[in-house]
Formats: sequence, C-alpha cells, structure tokens
Amino acid sequence: MGVEVKVEGLSKSFGKQVIWEDVSLVLPKGEISVLLGPSGTGKSVFLKHLVGLLRPDRGHIYIEGKDVPNVPERELYEIRKMFGVLFQDGALFGSMTIYDNVAFPLREHTKKNESDIKRIVMEKLELTGLLGAEEKLPGEISGGMRKRAGLARALVLDPEILLFDEPDSGLDPVRTAYLNQLIVDLNAQIEATMLIVTHDVNTARTVPDNIGLLYRRHLAMFGPREMLLSSQEPVVRQFLNARRQGPIGMAEEKDAAELAAEKEEGEEIPPLPPIPPQISPSDGEPRRMQRPAGQWLKENNVTPPPGSFTSPEGYGEAATAAPATTEGSRQGSGGGVRVLSKPAKKAPARKTAAKKSAAKKPNQ
Repeated sequence: MGVEVKVEGLSKSFGKQVIWEDVSLVLPKGEISVLLGPSGTGKSVFLKHLVGLLRPDRGHIYIEGKDVPNVPERELYEIRKMFGVLFQDGALFGSMTIYDNVAFPLREHTKKNESDIKRIVMEKLELTGLLGAEEKLPGEISGGMRKRAGLARALVLDPEILLFDEPDSGLDPVRTAYLNQLIVDLNAQIEATMLIVTHDVNTARTVPDNIGLLYRRHLAMFGPREMLLSSQEPVVRQFLNARRQGPIGMAEEKDAAELAAEKEEGEEIPPLPPIPPQISPSDGEPRRMQRPAGQWLKENNVTPPPGSFTSPEGYGEAATAAPATTEGSRQGSGGGVRVLSKPAKKAPARKTAAKKSAAKKPNQ
C-alpha cells in the first residue's frame, strides 16, 4: 500500500538559474499522478528531490512524518528503500543479464538467500511480461523490453512509492499503450503511490487520477484529472492541444510582444479536446482509488469539453452541467492548486491483477 507524499514550498536554483519556486502539492496515498510541463521546467529535478538525491534551497518533503531534505543520512537511506524508480532509459547494467539486473537491489539491500531472490525476481519478470528473457543482456532486447526490465527492478523491493521518469521516451505509440496499461494494472494490484513525469499528452489524459503542470518556474496547477482537463487556463489549453498559439514559447514562455502579435493576427488557442475515459485495469474492475467518470465535474458543476466521456463507461450527463467558473476558487491541501471541492470519495475496493495485462504483451 502506498504512502502520502506532501511537498511544501519547495524551491530550487542552480547558481543564478531558478528551476522552480514555492512548489507545494500532495501526492495522495495509493493514487497515480502525472507531472506535465514544457521541456526544461525541472520535472526530472523534482523527482530527484523526492528521493533525496538533490536538496532544495527551501521547502519540505514529508513522507510518513519525516522531512526528506533534513533527515540524517542513515534515515535517508531507509526512506529510499520505500521508492522504486523507472529511469528514462531503464538504466540497466549493460554487462549483467536481465535476471541479475532485477536481482541487484535484493542482493544489495537485503540478506535474502538466492532461492528467495530467484522466486521474487521471476515473479516480477512474469508481472512485467519478461519470462524467457531473463538470460539476455540489455543490448539484446528491444527498448520496450528494457523499460519493462527497469520496471521489474523497481518493483523487487515492493516499494510504496513508484516514480516514472519519462517512461514513454523512445517508445512507439503501441508500446506506450502497453506500458500505460501495465502501470494501471500494477497500481490496481499493489496500490503504490505513483508519480509519472511525461510529455505524452495521451498518457496524461488517460492514466492518472491527478495531474500537475509546471510552468514559468512554478506549479501552475495540480489536482484531480478532470479539473485540469476541463480548465480554461490558456497554458493548459495550449499544452493539451500541442499548439504554438498561447503563452508557452520555444524558451518556455513568450514575451509580451509575441503574445501581442498573436492577438493582432487573431490567432486563438483552440478549445480543450474532449475528456477521454480513464484507463481501467485489464480485468475491467475499477481500481480502489479510481474516481467514477465525471464525479469531479458533477460535484463542482463544471461543464466538460463537448464530446467528453463518449464511451459506454463514460459520464454523458456532465455535458448538461452549468458552465465552469474560477470565481471563489480556493487553494486546497496541494498549495498552488485550484481545488473547488473536498476530495472525491474513492471507489469501493476491488481485487485486480497486473499479470493479466502482462500476459497479453508481445515481445517488444
């Protein structure tokens, strides 16, 4: 079961370069969250702060009451055991077999015998669809398989928090879809707290329970998926539409002259695309932490973009709700977050399994 991660007033600079300031959010226990943002906004730097690889200039990161930037080295070592990290390229040891790569954390951090290690490693390889590839070297398998091997290694210590740094980087859309389904199935089974850093808009729109957006060295928004996907903020609309029109420029933000020129030419940011249904586990049962489709919209009387939730499992009535408004918005526990209501109630517990998804995967 995952744990809550609470970030308060986090700021970081490298010399005179400010990466971000006063970032505050809460990663809810057992939920999947996504962190979006233009290139160079410090998303990967944020992950390194969570595990204590970098220290902030100011701010706090609380995990089970312990402030990660300020604990002694011995305590930090123990806190890191709560994390599993999937790096962009898998970060596998090229001279080790897939089996030995996955077994490495168990040999380094536990006193388990080789019989127990083999049982755990083979279980994680089966979970990620890699049975039969355990004796291969990383250079002998595809990029998608290397990603899954990195994920298997991240899982061997049964982490309570899983971090994914650009898991879709270098993967084609089909392999990305398989990986997204695997992430959802894993969350249904182990209920770890998950944070995904990504540029892939489709992943952000369909996988998480919560979405955050870093922009202009601040956290522009963080909250339930439907809150961000129905937001009328220009930066959100531009990012989700992947258009040039809007406040984001080649060097992160446009200057006033560029924005004025766009306005003169009559270039407007397109409306938000429809909200798609959230990916469900392979067995069709909702995750325990998964909110019913349209619940946040109904509770906050927000109209979704036209065409939202068009699948049979979607929530079509949301289109008849009153128009969205930001009047009276208040900050919630996430700090810097536009939250219009109390947190949504969680779906009832259901038994799920990730193995079903992994078994369907082709070698990739």
